[in-house]
Amino acid sequence: MPHLALYTFGVLTSPLADPAPLTREFYDVGESVYRAMGQHPGYLAHAEAADGDRGVLFDADWGAWGEFAVPAWYGKGRTPETTALAASLSLWTDLRSAFDAVYTGPHRTALSRRYDWFERTGHPNHVLWWVSDGVIPTWHNGVSRLEHLHAHGAAPHAFTFHDSFAPDGGPAAAVRASRARPARGAV
Repeated sequence: MPHLALYTFGVLTSPLADPAPLTREFYDVGESVYRAMGQHPGYLAHAEAADGDRGVLFDADWGAWGEFAVPAWYGKGRTPETTALAASLSLWTDLRSAFDAVYTGPHRTALSRRYDWFERTGHPNHVLWWVSDGVIPTWHNGVSRLEHLHAHGAAPHAFTFHDSFAPDGGPAAAVRASRARPARGAV
């Protein structure tokens, strides 16, 4: 049974190493979001660096997820002091589970703050694609699919939640936000 790969990418307004309160807030919120997503139904796995140092992305050991890569349009730093990006790569059982994890609960709350943390680049910030059971997508796969989405629009090869495709390549039923709302005070 195929699994859904999800790659997200955003350019931060300041480097990850910036000691400003907004950067610390981004980290704090991000940690709680990752914890919640890891417990979400349909979640299978996400890329984690073996050493887990903040801001160390390019030289980290990502294991089966491959060498860290970024889209060609990322023009900021690549050292722990200058890196100004947030990226994730994850696997899900299906489109609905991934959609619900992104657009409800703690991640939905964080999305409402995205322009406090991220630049508006004019590029897509996520891409989805189907992988065969047992296949671990790589960072290079995610970048390639995101760039393809930007250049050619949604297709079975690279798509979004709004314009999605089924594992067989046919159009998927539209995924809509559930009526569930984040709990009051949820991060």
